[in-house]
Amino acid sequence: MLLNKNTAVFITVIIITMLFGVLAPFLLPDKYYFDANLIALDPGNEKGFMGSYSFTMWFYDFIKLNRLSYSVVSMIQLPVIFLIIRKLGIPEIFSKLYLRNAFVWLSLVILGVYLGMPSKEFITIIYISIICFVLQSKLQLKFKIIIVTCLFLFFGFWFRPYFALIPILALVLSLVTSFKIRSKVFLNILIALLITCFISLSYGVLKGEFMSEGSREKLNIKRQGRDDSQTMIVSPVKTDTFVGESVGIFYGFFTVNFPVNGLTFFYKPQVVAFVLWQLIMSVYILLFYSKCLMQRSKYAHELWVFHYIIAYFIIQGVFEPDLGSAVKHKLGVIPLIYLAIYYDQKLLSRSIKTIKYVFKVKE
Repeated sequence: MLLNKNTAVFITVIIITMLFGVLAPFLLPDKYYFDANLIALDPGNEKGFMGSYSFTMWFYDFIKLNRLSYSVVSMIQLPVIFLIIRKLGIPEIFSKLYLRNAFVWLSLVILGVYLGMPSKEFITIIYISIICFVLQSKLQLKFKIIIVTCLFLFFGFWFRPYFALIPILALVLSLVTSFKIRSKVFLNILIALLITCFISLSYGVLKGEFMSEGSREKLNIKRQGRDDSQTMIVSPVKTDTFVGESVGIFYGFFTVNFPVNGLTFFYKPQVVAFVLWQLIMSVYILLFYSKCLMQRSKYAHELWVFHYIIAYFIIQGVFEPDLGSAVKHKLGVIPLIYLAIYYDQKLLSRSIKTIKYVFKVKE
């Protein structure tokens, strides 16, 4: 039985990614495996059921993957991720030499580097895929939104707290799109960023420190001078005031999603490659988001995929400590990004409206 072109290209990408996953432990420096080693070894006996590190440590210990070499771990984890992508659907244009296809192929290959080891992102991908399957279901849009909101809130409570902010910002983005205003993409992002600033202000009033101040900035102060600190994201002003925190949030958003400053690392090809990958993604997401906004009725379901992704990108600007982590964490939501990049390929279903007859006249 001959494979069609789309399936053949998909299988080729799988093979290349698997090769990367198997060979990466022998080629990459130890700093790439800092989190993986921590998860596998659990030196502080932190495993448990709540929190990203604790649950991930418990998960890998429970299924015994922490006892295997990372090459073997990649041979187990990567096929699971590709099964998820296959379940989301392979679009009709997947085999064509388009820039967005090349971006997706590269994104899937990068998984071999970041997901071929014990990783919190593996748990994240599995959970985000559940959200994607809900968005692909034939439920009415309002029920999809309710279920996805609950799933994000639970994931924030259980695994990573900042995910709980995604449905809030997504709702803000949806409300702004209802106004008849030009430059909706720019306005949406601006208002969502301002809302994030005020959420951080409320957090600061309750906790005594703002969100980025107590996460990204505090972590990076400890990392200064280390080998892994060169691509750190550090606010140009102190974030211990509301104005400083607001500047830090805006700066973080643009640095994470449009990291042109990363091009200064021209002597590090891997950094330049990831910067270009990130820039292409951001341009495509905003371009396709704009197209969906111009045809809201046609792409009502797809719009929510973009709302969730852009909300996530904004949240990343608050918490991401460096450009490398930004790439890794974006791969954690690769199922959502996949649906967004192929928004026009009918990967999302609609509810089937049934017509109820009081009387049916036989012709």
